[in-house]
Amino acid sequence: MKPDSIYRGCPVCRRESARPYLQKGGLHIVQCRRCGMVFANPASAEYVSGAYYAEAGSSYYLLEAKLESDYADVRFERELRLFRRFAQCGAVLDVGCSSGAFLYQLQRRFGSDYQVLGTDVSGPPLDFAEKKGVAVIRGDFPEHDFGDRRFDAITFWAVLEHLADPGRFLDKAKSLLKAEGLVFVLVPNFRSLATRLLGVRYRYIYPQHLNYFTRETLSHLVEPRFTVVKCAQTHFNPIVIWQDWRNRGRTISNQERAKLLQKTTAYKQRKGLAPVRLVYRLAEKGLSGLGLADNLVMVLRNRRGEGR
Repeated sequence: MKPDSIYRGCPVCRRESARPYLQKGGLHIVQCRRCGMVFANPASAEYVSGAYYAEAGSSYYLLEAKLESDYADVRFERELRLFRRFAQCGAVLDVGCSSGAFLYQLQRRFGSDYQVLGTDVSGPPLDFAEKKGVAVIRGDFPEHDFGDRRFDAITFWAVLEHLADPGRFLDKAKSLLKAEGLVFVLVPNFRSLATRLLGVRYRYIYPQHLNYFTRETLSHLVEPRFTVVKCAQTHFNPIVIWQDWRNRGRTISNQERAKLLQKTTAYKQRKGLAPVRLVYRLAEKGLSGLGLADNLVMVLRNRRGEGR
């Protein structure tokens, strides 16, 4: 094992018995023999500690193409629609908020319905969020002292897959929820069409992702802590499938990822592509029904009497 790598037990059941699952370059992916969870082991120390996001990785979130896309009106349309369905008002904490785009949209569209706060380990993106009027706190979320502050809803949009110990973050969230408070989780779906077609060619099998969830393993992680209110699938990006198939697993740079996000965001906003978007939505709906969409999303409720 490399000196800058860290051996991990299963992030779901804690068992330290896993079998090799796949390898992509120097990235070793294993599967827990007990619960079936798939995860990186060993994992690079900079991703386990979060140092990558606080230092080298922060520049990605401030790329012009990335910010333009994140702050576009269509960027968080699915997340906002889901969020509004279950949480119409209250105090909201976005964990791993990056540049604050989700909370910015929540404030801009729904005004005084919400009191928002974001948290992250990456300083420069948080500086940007503050400039956009989003309140933030900095540092390691599980270690932060929130005092008596409690929240009606806590969001983890594309965060748990990056964490060496996602259960620790969920435990902290649980301690901060009001009674009957909600947690919203979105993670990549390891049984998606893209994963099945591409295997190790898929760009999102990469060192920053420490965990690879299926519906079953995500359920195993959350159900001891919360009641599952809704479980669904969302998103589908055929351009990623085409590019990764053609590129044969070549590493995709942060700049390329940002440019693709910018391109797909622009497609969503062009009026002339409305017929194409209709076909896309039908395809996404069909894949979601088959369990093959790109992301898993869960809405979780704090069990009665366990909040404050």
